Amino acid sequence: MHWDAEPLALIEGTLVRAASAAATHLGVRTGMTLAQARAKCGALVPLSWEARLIARETARVSAAFLAASPQVAPERGAPGIWWVGADGFDGIGGERMLAESLLAMARVWHPRARVAVADACITAHAATWSARAAASPLHIAPGGDGDFLARVPIALVPMDAELRETLTALGLRTAGAFARLDPLEVERRWGSDGLAAWRLARGDDARRATLARADDPRAVTHDLATSASSMEPVLFLVRAALDRLVRTLAAEGRAVSAVAITLTLEAPEEASLVGTGALPTTMAPGRRVTREARPARPIARAAPLFERCRALLDTWVLDAPVRAVEVRIADSAPSMAEQGDLLAPAWRDPAAAEAALARLRATLGAGSVVRPVRRDSHAPERAGAWEEVEQAELQVPTLDAVATGMAPVATVPAARLLESPEPVTITTDRRGTPLVMFWRGRRLALERAHGPERLSGEWWQAVPFARDYWRCESDELGQDLLLYRDSGGWRLQGWYD
Repeated sequence: MHWDAEPLALIEGTLVRAASAAATHLGVRTGMTLAQARAKCGALVPLSWEARLIARETARVSAAFLAASPQVAPERGAPGIWWVGADGFDGIGGERMLAESLLAMARVWHPRARVAVADACITAHAATWSARAAASPLHIAPGGDGDFLARVPIALVPMDAELRETLTALGLRTAGAFARLDPLEVERRWGSDGLAAWRLARGDDARRATLARADDPRAVTHDLATSASSMEPVLFLVRAALDRLVRTLAAEGRAVSAVAITLTLEAPEEASLVGTGALPTTMAPGRRVTREARPARPIARAAPLFERCRALLDTWVLDAPVRAVEVRIADSAPSMAEQGDLLAPAWRDPAAAEAALARLRATLGAGSVVRPVRRDSHAPERAGAWEEVEQAELQVPTLDAVATGMAPVATVPAARLLESPEPVTITTDRRGTPLVMFWRGRRLALERAHGPERLSGEWWQAVPFARDYWRCESDELGQDLLLYRDSGGWRLQGWYD
C-alpha cells in the first residue's frame, strides 16, 4: 500500500506541516495542532518534519524536471507542488507533450501524481484537484482561467484560515463568488491579505516558474525553495545544469574548459531573523561566492565534468545556508577530434580518467595522486621519485601492435624499497658471499646470492655513498632481497616483486 493511503502527518513543533491524502480525507489540515489533528483522526501517525531531507528530495525532483523544461520552481512552503514553465514548446510537441513527460516523471515518485496546464499557477493547482486530472493531464484553454475558477471551492484559494472561515460563514463557497465582490470593499474589510486572495480567486497570480533561468546560454541559475545547509541539494542542481549547458555547447562544436559555480549564501541579517517570528518584506541580496573547476583538457561530456565539479563541492565548507546556485561556462574551446577506436577494446577515455583522479584528490587530499618518475642517480633510493599527476596520459597499445605482438610488456619486477634501509646481521662464507640473514627476529636462509656490485658516487651531495650491493634469493619469502654493505655494516634496502 502506498504511503499516501495511510493516515500520516508531518509535524514541525506542534503544528501539522503536511498530511497524506488519507489523513486529509479524514479532516486533517495543514496548520492544525497535533491534538486537533488527532481529534479528527485517531489513527494518525505523526512523523517529524525533516527540513534538510525534504530540501534534498525537492532539489532532486526539481533537477529531474529540468530535463523537460528549463523553468522549474517548487512552491515555497508546500512540498509536492511544482510550477513548470510551458512556453516555447510549440515546435517540439507543444504543451501536451510536455505535460505527458512531466506526468511520467512525477509518477516515479507518486503513482497518483497529477499535472494541469493553465495560464496562471492558481488555476493549474486547482485543476489538479479535478477528477478529470486523475487519468491524464488537464488543459485549461488559454483565457479560460476565470471561467474555471468560478466553480472552484474557496478552500483551494490560498488565504488565511480566519479569512476563509469568515467567507464561508458569509455563504461564499466558491472562488467565483468571492471574485464578484467589490475590491475596494474587500480591501477595506480584510486589508492587503484579503485583496491578495481576491486577486488569486480571479486568476490574477504573479507566481511564475523561475527556478532555472537560462537567459544567458552559458549559465543556468537555480533558486532553492528552501535554503540548504548541505551540498546534497546543490549537487542535484549542478548535474542538471551541466547536462543542459554541455548539450548546448556541444551542438556548437565546443567543449568546456572551465566551469564557474556560484553559491548565493544567506546574508547575516537574514540569519538574525530566525526565531523572531519576523519576516522580511524583501529578500536580502545574500552573499555570492564563486569557485572554478578547470579540467586538464576541454571536456564535451557532462559526466566527467560533473565529477570535477563534485570534487570541488566536496571540499567547499559552507558557513551559511545556500539560497541559490549558478552554474556558468567560464571558458570553452573547440572540441577535440579524438575519439575511441571501435576495433581497439583497450582504448580508454582520458576525460573519464581525469574525473576519477579529481575524486581521489578531493577524498584523499592534495598530492594524493602521484606517479613514479626516474631521477639521475645510481643510488636506488634516489633513482626514482613521486610526482603529482595533473593530467591523465593514457598510452594504450594500438591494434596493430597488439596483433603483431609488438605491444610493450612489463618484464622488469618492481622494486619495493624500505623508507630507510634497515640494519641486518649477515653470515657469509669465506669469500664474503651472504648465506643467512637475521632480520626482525627471523632467520632467513639465502639460497642464491648475486654480487657484489660496487656503487659509489655523488661526492657533491651532503651524504655521498659507497656500497657493495647483493641481490639474494630467499625461497622462504619467495622474493629477491636487495642487500648492501658499506662502512656502517650490512643493510636491507628492499626487495623485488
